[in-house]
Amino acid sequence: MNSYSQTRINHLAVYVKDLKESSHFYEKVVGLKEIDEPFKDGLHAWYEMGDGVSLHLIEREEPWTNPTIDKTNHLCFSVADLDAFIARLGQNKISFEDWPGNQGEINIRPDGIKQIYIRDPSGYWLEINDEY
Repeated sequence: MNSYSQTRINHLAVYVKDLKESSHFYEKVVGLKEIDEPFKDGLHAWYEMGDGVSLHLIEREEPWTNPTIDKTNHLCFSVADLDAFIARLGQNKISFEDWPGNQGEINIRPDGIKQIYIRDPSGYWLEINDEY
């Protein structure tokens, strides 16, 4: 067995502009559960993403620079009920779009998986799909 077969993802770290706003988004909109983080400095929040993988939000010190990434660079979450998720977006006044950028449209991949794209409070792209 080579050493690569033992390599697995542990976490994804994302710098955010406002930790409180981003934490609210990932908890209440995306639906992630906050987990304990060791820093306890008010600049970090960690969330369980499943299978032992976590998302680490880290508030960036000033000055904040808006991300220059595009939709190709995104984090993807799968949900059991995409319609219920879209309803939650509406309740939170968060818009979504399909891959080409059509507001309020759902993209359907060639394999039948439905997907939408949203931005988090810091401007990062998220794909939400129903490949649950």
